[in-house]
Amino acid sequence: MNTRTRNEVDTPYQVIERTLVIRLGGRKRVLSSSSYGGGLGFASQILNHQVEENGGLMKRYPMPSRYLRDLASRLGLSDETIGLMTAVPMTQLVTARTTAQGLWVECFATVGVTNAVKAGERPLQSTRSNGGTRPGTINLVVITNASLSIAAMVGAVQVVTEAKTGVIRDHGVRSRRTRSLATGTGTDVVVIACASRGEGPPQQYSGTHTVIGSLIGRAVARCVSQGLAKAAQWQRDSR
Repeated sequence: MNTRTRNEVDTPYQVIERTLVIRLGGRKRVLSSSSYGGGLGFASQILNHQVEENGGLMKRYPMPSRYLRDLASRLGLSDETIGLMTAVPMTQLVTARTTAQGLWVECFATVGVTNAVKAGERPLQSTRSNGGTRPGTINLVVITNASLSIAAMVGAVQVVTEAKTGVIRDHGVRSRRTRSLATGTGTDVVVIACASRGEGPPQQYSGTHTVIGSLIGRAVARCVSQGLAKAAQWQRDSR
């Protein structure tokens, strides 16, 4: 398999003040863990919004989904929008594109690991499942021209998670609480967006033995690796 990888992506996007807006070029099937528009459905746009680290906006909008819905409205986006939050500045956005055999995958990521944990740790009492409002969030948006089955969309989430965890372990990222090698952060969000049935190359499976799975893994690993470097620089500059 001859795979091409580059940092630039072809999917249109822009950063409006503190919000990344990704335009999918039409209605796409989406599976995500995001607080606004999460689950299995359809979307035309994805936004990733930076909030203050002190949580000031969350005091005004205790429900992230409501805040993100209002933000999407202010930005003139349609109801079919997926919304994520992070305290990582959009200046730390990283992207990657991988292609092979008529398939392509693009990844958009904001990476912070001050909230790093090892899966299975006892949760902190102050931790809330709020869709990514802590500064340590790793937000990963994966877009492909493939038409993934539902099983393949779930498989894509698995590959994204494996790729992310592999990179943060290779970099020796430690749990904030136990100092064990981390597997992610407490507020990570994954979004998978793909072509609808009949609008892209059909893919029944997406595991690591498949071409599409390999492309997803490469794109995510590249983004997380570059994102960790930017996160380290951000922490040094913030001291």
